[in-house]
Amino acid sequence: MKAKVFIDGSAGTTGLQIFERFKNRDDIEILTIDEEKRKDINERAKLINESDVTFLCLPDAAAKEAAALCTDPDTRIIDASTAHRTADGWDYGFPELSEGHRERIKRSKRVANPGCYASGFISLVYPLVKAGVIPEDYPLTAHAVSGYSGGGKKMIETLESDAKTEEMFSPRQYALGQTHKHLPEMQKVCGLKYAPMFNPIVDDYYCGMVVSVPLVTRCLSKRYTPADIHEILSEHYVGEHFVKVMEIGGAQTLPDGFIAANTLAGTNNMQLFVCGNNDQILLMSRLDNLGKGASGAAIQNMNIMLGTDETKGLE
Repeated sequence: MKAKVFIDGSAGTTGLQIFERFKNRDDIEILTIDEEKRKDINERAKLINESDVTFLCLPDAAAKEAAALCTDPDTRIIDASTAHRTADGWDYGFPELSEGHRERIKRSKRVANPGCYASGFISLVYPLVKAGVIPEDYPLTAHAVSGYSGGGKKMIETLESDAKTEEMFSPRQYALGQTHKHLPEMQKVCGLKYAPMFNPIVDDYYCGMVVSVPLVTRCLSKRYTPADIHEILSEHYVGEHFVKVMEIGGAQTLPDGFIAANTLAGTNNMQLFVCGNNDQILLMSRLDNLGKGASGAAIQNMNIMLGTDETKGLE
């Protein structure tokens, strides 16, 4: 029997990407809403409760309202917004973090899809906090660069229109007040005492991102080498299909000494790099902000919840 799936917010960037990834699925029946009823609360409630899985691809306030419309105990919700990532009763949708995370997703009725920047940061920091390498009060910093698709439809339209200004051709740093919406999940999921300092940058290309976390070894729980950190991360993600720890230093995959942010565009893959030296170690996570950072992760979570091959529709 096909799983009935409803995408609430199917006209947004993430919703469109999810729909696109369902094209060749023979195990999914997509419930569609008439265009004129797209904002009709009763029609949306009807489709949510008819579905086996509903994706919420909405702004935060609308996602909270939509989740409240679900009264059928068998309907499972995957929220792609920020609204429920640290909320009680919701499971965090990053299965590679631990078998416990994967098992909770499998059983869950409510899964919060991770943020794109947060996915990169957490992929690097969570295993090292759990291994006792990074103290919970370590003053972490994250630098990140992303394509403009992460800014949603409005930014995409602006960057691809005649309204594009000269400044928009350059990298632009933002969230300068240290209140970026991904910070709460970055702190909570990693078990940090303090939020990291976060420096996100949007650049003039469509999609893909790199999140970098520098570590000063004299401030860690003990002196670690890049080889030590590489071994810990490799053991943590051993056997994972989508998250791969690359060779130390990136010599093979970064032959010219540059790490491009758009290499994994169009995939659900994530690559982790360990570079630097015995005094200063640089960790980097590369992913597609629309893939493992959004729609790809959402479909991966749905596959787990339905008991389907985790990679189905994502290769």
